Amino acid sequence: MSPLVKVIVPCYGYAHLLERCADSVLRQRGVEVRVMIVDDCSPDHSGDVAGRIMRRDDRVEYRRHERNLGLIATANEGLQWAEDSDYVVLLSADDMLLPGALERATRTMASRPWVGMVYGRAPYFQSGRQLPRVGGTWRGTRVWPGVAWIRRRCRAGHNCISSPEVVVRTAVQRQVGGYDAACRHASDLNMWLRIAAVSDVAYVRGAAQALYRVDGDGMLRGMLSGADGPVVDLRERRAAFERFFAVAGDRPADVSRLRATVTRVLARQALWQASRAYDRGDVGRAGAPPVDDLVAFALETYPGARRLREWWGLRLRERIGSGRSLWFAPFLATGAAHRLRSYASGLRRRLSGV
Repeated sequence: MSPLVKVIVPCYGYAHLLERCADSVLRQRGVEVRVMIVDDCSPDHSGDVAGRIMRRDDRVEYRRHERNLGLIATANEGLQWAEDSDYVVLLSADDMLLPGALERATRTMASRPWVGMVYGRAPYFQSGRQLPRVGGTWRGTRVWPGVAWIRRRCRAGHNCISSPEVVVRTAVQRQVGGYDAACRHASDLNMWLRIAAVSDVAYVRGAAQALYRVDGDGMLRGMLSGADGPVVDLRERRAAFERFFAVAGDRPADVSRLRATVTRVLARQALWQASRAYDRGDVGRAGAPPVDDLVAFALETYPGARRLREWWGLRLRERIGSGRSLWFAPFLATGAAHRLRSYASGLRRRLSGV
């Protein structure tokens, strides 16, 4: 029998995108799918669109909240509905699965019972523009021991997953529980860490698994677009890691070392963003990143922040002055090296998923 995949589609104000999202699930081959559209009290005609979808396909269900509960409560409601499935997917109504995504992920987990989560590439797209070409063939699957995957995330300090490309084994999802409301906007990163603590993680190489919409009308995207966005992003990521460490117990065994690693990484990122504000001459300008808040974040996050090379680089930039630091040749070299590392990290994520 084909595996049963239940797909939760939270929807708030995405009536114009909902049908395309649902169709991307219903057209999946090699699996049995069920879809639950959870309308979080949308102000538009999402209910009418959902009704049209249900009339033509009985694999779709629909629920509407009487008041807005937020994404985390909506997602956790969907996870309860999906508990009798083999695999579960959380797919925002403005994102899409790509053909073959569910079959690739479920085949991977069927042949590797120790894998609890599969993800792959999720190219970005914008509404009103042509969808990106996502050619490529499945070139196998990279399996990461869960602890090794967690260590990679701690060394990077970033989430390497957009979200719609993830398929989770439902038994593992039940084991780790629902999304943590205390993480607010980084609850997905926290979830992936918790899953990796109890299972291995696999990455589909070659073929893309989903499309991720990046328009700025979402709550998180809007929140991160302002001047305070860099600080908010850092705080949210820190909270996701802290909440994970709080419940991790002895899995992985080196929790203390990993906590020290990620706090150091986040402090370095904050100080580097403050330094870049000096390089660009943005310090003191309206709408510029708040340098003082970035420095305060670094100091409160990592006790040894004043010993980091980024700290001394920032202090020197302050003495040189905003907009003048790029006259100093070593800072030009530092910026170039940082861009090269970022490019290498992006290439590595594309090839291996981390």
